[in-house]
Amino acid sequence: MDKELFDKGMQIRREVLGDAYVDKATANPNPFNDPLQELVATYCWGWTWGREEELSRRDRSLINLAMIAVLGRKHELKVHTRGALNNGLSREEIREVLLQVGIYGGIPAAVDSFRIVNEALAEIDAEEAE
Repeated sequence: MDKELFDKGMQIRREVLGDAYVDKATANPNPFNDPLQELVATYCWGWTWGREEELSRRDRSLINLAMIAVLGRKHELKVHTRGALNNGLSREEIREVLLQVGIYGGIPAAVDSFRIVNEALAEIDAEEAE
């Protein structure tokens, strides 16, 4: 494992998704899941998201929302909705991504994605109201 890239990835992951999510995702280490967490932190977050001179975090969030919505990965869409807001996207910009998903990825993908993002936004609003 590249410890430096792993640490960079964990830092970016926490900045984008928040400590609460990362703490929960990494709370129960075990020999089966540890390699996945290492892969995600090192290469997804450290290597890919760490290439900030090439694409900004904001741009990566736009791309992620579209890809994850088309793939129908509901849990990840919720998580990356929060990340997109943390990276400076507005709710209107997130909406526009999902509308474009409807055209290029299919209306069912957009309908599901709007439902999931609305749930994520309601959770975020409830947390902020506390």
